[in-house]
Amino acid sequence: MDSAPALPRQLPLVMALACGVSVANVYFPQALTPLIADSFGITADTAATVATLTQLGYAAGIFLLVPLGDRLPRRPLVTALLAVTGLALLAAALAPTTGALLATGAVVGVATVVPQLLLPMAAGLVTADRRGAVIGTLQGGLIGGILLARTFGGTLGEQLGWRAPYLVAAVLTVLLAIVLHIALPSAAPATRDRYTALLAASVRMLCTEPDLRRSALFQATLFGSFSAAWTALALLLTGPRYGLDAQAVGVLALIGAASMFCAPAAGRWVDLHGANRVNLWCILAALAAAAVLAAGAAGSWTGLAALTAGLLLLDIAVQCSQVANQARIFALRPEARSRLNTAYMTCSFLGGSAGSWLGIRAYAQLGWLGVCALMGALTLLALAMYLTGPRGHRTLAETPPGAAQPEPLAR
Repeated sequence: MDSAPALPRQLPLVMALACGVSVANVYFPQALTPLIADSFGITADTAATVATLTQLGYAAGIFLLVPLGDRLPRRPLVTALLAVTGLALLAAALAPTTGALLATGAVVGVATVVPQLLLPMAAGLVTADRRGAVIGTLQGGLIGGILLARTFGGTLGEQLGWRAPYLVAAVLTVLLAIVLHIALPSAAPATRDRYTALLAASVRMLCTEPDLRRSALFQATLFGSFSAAWTALALLLTGPRYGLDAQAVGVLALIGAASMFCAPAAGRWVDLHGANRVNLWCILAALAAAAVLAAGAAGSWTGLAALTAGLLLLDIAVQCSQVANQARIFALRPEARSRLNTAYMTCSFLGGSAGSWLGIRAYAQLGWLGVCALMGALTLLALAMYLTGPRGHRTLAETPPGAAQPEPLAR
């Protein structure tokens, strides 16, 4: 068991703010697509490539850079990545051509992996009985950044042009680098393994750690359901049944921001009841969300109310599941938390990408009800994994210090 130093009371809030500001850099470009298209005289599809490359860069950064959190001191690593991100955002704001904007956007995505370094770092700064609550606090900041980024980018971009959000984000990111360099404690690296060994370890632990594999599969299925819903939602709202504009999606995203207040509570539930039970609650909530969202096919204000309620419930389920899963994996091997998070987040993003791809095709073939059926199928898969795995008690990894250890599971 790892010994955890005392954590200053304000530090989790600072780290949560850092998570939100950092991850927003990946998502605010999505709201700038029409403005970028008009500025450079290109099609909206081409302009959308900026946001796509930023997200792909983020996924690549998770796999390539996050394992370094176990190899290098995290404070200088976090500071350096934030500095690179700030410079890349500034370069994007000044980009003279589409190609330059695409290149700088990709760099922004690769370097914006600071939240995935701060989460395992925070887990190592507290005792096991507080780990869920602290992870929930940081996760709340992360969720807030994801959900509010589009509003930030769209509003500022409409008022001052598409370059303004990049400039503001660059200033905020550099200020954040200075604050974290001062606030974060210094800690010795957990391993001296070579870089190639770190990457291989992330893959290997998926095979050797059942709790990691279980957590990754839970989140891949629920995040896939989440991505299918949000990807197809714009098609439904702008289609003939509702006839709304794309801003309606942004309004629903703002409503979903309420889910960020549930993440700290989810962390406390994990500390009290264990990650397994919280996983079950989240799976059942996601299944209920799919049923509620199906009523959105009716159209009119009734359907819109169903969409609002269903999306909020789905957001809460997915975000609380994330807290439970990360609390579980961070308890497994203290010396390898960054590598564990790399494996987990990579699987989560693969599940989300698959959900988006399947959601578009389900909508094209079967409409909104087909998307809801896909969500139900993915959630039932998660439920089947829960029912066939250990449940009804805490696993060894999530048992608090001093508590009776569960009997080993029969193999």
